Amino acid sequence: MFPGVGTVVNVATVLLGAGLGVVLGHRIPDRVRDLVMDALGLVTLLIGGLSAWALTDVALTSYVGSGAPLLIVLGSLVVGGIVGALLRLQERVEAIGGFLQRRLTGAADSADRRRFIEGFVIASLVFCTGPLTVLGALNDGLGNGADQLFLKATLDGFAAIAFAATFGWGVAASAVTVVAVQGGLTVLGLLLGDLLPAAHLAAVTATGGLLLVGVALRLLRIREIPVVDLLPALLVAPMLVQIADVIS
Repeated sequence: MFPGVGTVVNVATVLLGAGLGVVLGHRIPDRVRDLVMDALGLVTLLIGGLSAWALTDVALTSYVGSGAPLLIVLGSLVVGGIVGALLRLQERVEAIGGFLQRRLTGAADSADRRRFIEGFVIASLVFCTGPLTVLGALNDGLGNGADQLFLKATLDGFAAIAFAATFGWGVAASAVTVVAVQGGLTVLGLLLGDLLPAAHLAAVTATGGLLLVGVALRLLRIREIPVVDLLPALLVAPMLVQIADVIS
């Protein structure tokens, strides 16, 4: 199979799932859709928690010490959040969602517009901030196979059905984000070889897990955390691991 096949399959499952969700959404009672969203929120919370447990990864603790990983993740979120807020990433991603909404649906109703953007943002975050995104796309580019992305594609397809039943076509638009993020990581893996050592990758995984917890809080309607503004933390995390190694 060719590098990138995992992303191609992932995009296909997102589009298929979103289409099914839109078709079935009108036939599903609101209370059932809310229950499904709560279930997805809880599962996202579980995945995020399990990913955050990478803080205890032996490769990371042996590289920087047992006390440093938590500080690295905290520093990554704080620094990354400041950078994201200054760059207004959340606003820019929502603007992209609004642009896609106008191009794809042409609807001018503010409620429909908000629903489309919310679906685009939430689906993009869920589909692109988990550890399977980073690990799967890099392994695909490195020539180690796309099994992880095939698993992710299956999970994303089912999630897209539930999301689209509530948010509509905005979920399908998140396929653009999947192509950009996973495709970019696959190309990096293809061109640069072994991009991140195990310790650095563990820090990225733990940080991404906490971002997924933030997404879960949005899905569960607990708190509207601007998770997009925190995305630069994924880039800051490996840098802080390297700094901690030099200091220690």
